[in-house]
Amino acid sequence: MKKSTVTEIKERFDNDVERFANLETGQVATMDAQISLELLTSAAKAIKPKATTVLDIGCGAGNYTLKMLSKTPNLNATLIDLSQNMLDKAHERVTEATTGKVETIQGDIRDIQLPQHHFDIILAGAVLHHLREDADWEFVFQKLFDSLTVGGCLLISDLLIQDHEGVNQLIWNRYGEYLAQHGGEEYQKKVFDYIEKEDTPRSMTYQLDLMKKVGFSSVEILHKNACFGAFGGIK
Repeated sequence: MKKSTVTEIKERFDNDVERFANLETGQVATMDAQISLELLTSAAKAIKPKATTVLDIGCGAGNYTLKMLSKTPNLNATLIDLSQNMLDKAHERVTEATTGKVETIQGDIRDIQLPQHHFDIILAGAVLHHLREDADWEFVFQKLFDSLTVGGCLLISDLLIQDHEGVNQLIWNRYGEYLAQHGGEEYQKKVFDYIEKEDTPRSMTYQLDLMKKVGFSSVEILHKNACFGAFGGIK
């Protein structure tokens, strides 16, 4: 199947702002969304307790930055998303929650110039699975590494595949059961169809190995349940 273009992905998110601004409804298809959000932001605070800057990639309606601000107040926040509608909502919500500077950048992380050695914390919630080729993944991971301060962290919560085909099938069957329980078989089909069309997830081990390859000094696994996980790297 031909995968969605960046423009098609942008259009889908442009039309879905309110759902993603609601923590209860925005994340039903994501197993353990709340746990991952809590762990990611708590880990960021533990890794970089004196952080002053956060970059939120694929920020959506701003949930990750808002959670981060509840733990480390008044950060300067840079928010990136394909969807201007999402950015407008995120800017409105984050501005109310910090005295720091809030900057929004509309576009694809592959195309955006990031400052070097600038961000203490980079959060990437349910976004990197839109990357396609190995070269894309390596380019983005290198770019994010370069833009971190020493001791800073890149923390990811995302959809994952498994490296072994049999194990992958087992895990995705479990996810299918989860979706059917939460929304019935039609909902399960809808979610699987848009994953098939839109997403190209990689395994957690692939991403941890890639982090080490581009220069991260250490990596951490925070959580994994079926085809979802929270993990990261420290510069």
